[in-house]
Amino acid sequence: MFYTTLHNRRLRLTAAILGELLSAAALNLFIVPLHLYTGGTMGLCQVIRTLLTEWFGLSFGSYDIAGILYYLLNIPILMYAYRTLGRGLVLRTLICTTAYSLFYSIIPPPAVPILDDTLTACLLGGILTGIGSGIVLTCGCSGGGLDIVGLCLSKRGSTFTVGRFSLLFNAVLYSACLVLFSVEVAIYSIIYNFCTSLVLDRMHQQNVSVQALIFTREDESQLSHFIIDRLGRSVTFWSGTGAYTGESVHVLCVCLSKYEIEELLHAVSSIDPHAFVTVQEGTRIYGNFPKRLE
Repeated sequence: MFYTTLHNRRLRLTAAILGELLSAAALNLFIVPLHLYTGGTMGLCQVIRTLLTEWFGLSFGSYDIAGILYYLLNIPILMYAYRTLGRGLVLRTLICTTAYSLFYSIIPPPAVPILDDTLTACLLGGILTGIGSGIVLTCGCSGGGLDIVGLCLSKRGSTFTVGRFSLLFNAVLYSACLVLFSVEVAIYSIIYNFCTSLVLDRMHQQNVSVQALIFTREDESQLSHFIIDRLGRSVTFWSGTGAYTGESVHVLCVCLSKYEIEELLHAVSSIDPHAFVTVQEGTRIYGNFPKRLE
């Protein structure tokens, strides 16, 4: 089912919108009642909102303008990303950003925190937010903000992952929170965001590189053509001999992202059901290895 969702355009967009719903709900239900700040662009918008309401005395009624500010800030970010990421991802990001801003605005935060323990609320909120954001990115979409900037850096070959770039930006943001608000607010906000970033990097499968070794007795050219034509990856193969059977075997080696491995396994199973496949996750790859965003 997960494979079907990832490779169906409508299902991916639906799953991404549900991921945005999960992220917005986790933020409003667990973090906002504690008067803490999420990271990234939304966190910046929350800080601006607090400064406008508490420092400058502006009133916006019961409406939280952080959602509107977040939507407006994404306009120049999407303009920057259009050339690097392409029209498709930018359009999907616009849809997801609209959904996230809407969910953030309509989901009311509880007047009293759901969980009495602040640390537990931070961890639970961070896990749920990371899962939601990871679903969005894995489906080839983005909720905008720093995700888009991080994806642009990743696309251009930077060593920054989406999560690492977010951590760097948030270090500056939470330093400002430390000066403007209190030590407790800054520390618990950092704990929440750190947990979110860890879960996000694990969920975002395009960031996880894997090496696959395929052992098959069938014609290796069919699998090679699939890897090159469908996955857009290069493949190296050589001939070997099975020590137990003494029969010749073809060994194919390919490096790809965890996001692509499911499609490869389905192809191997279809072409040669008796093939033997090993997958090593977390492989460090240097040189000419393009990162794919969708």
